[in-house]
Amino acid sequence: MTVIQADRATVLADIAAMLRGLLEEYGLEDADITMATKFHDDLELESIDLVSLSGELREHYGGRINFAAFIADKELEEIIALTVGELVEFVLTALRNVD
Repeated sequence: MTVIQADRATVLADIAAMLRGLLEEYGLEDADITMATKFHDDLELESIDLVSLSGELREHYGGRINFAAFIADKELEEIIALTVGELVEFVLTALRNVD
């Protein structure tokens, strides 16, 4: 597998596109998604939406992106307060840590 070269802006754009796809079902596909956007408070995503996002991340970036493990390390309050920026940083770190 080739190493994916990604920068913060590219990963943010990728994740924002995935989120807009999920939000389309709620009529919110035009939502402003930034590093500070909160999954719960700003996007009002439910746990099923996070499961869908997890699948999209894995499909797009491959097996190195384990969203379930990322979430599993967090307390409920941290999950509720999770920002898009935290996910972007997780993806960047995972992509840089190639075997």
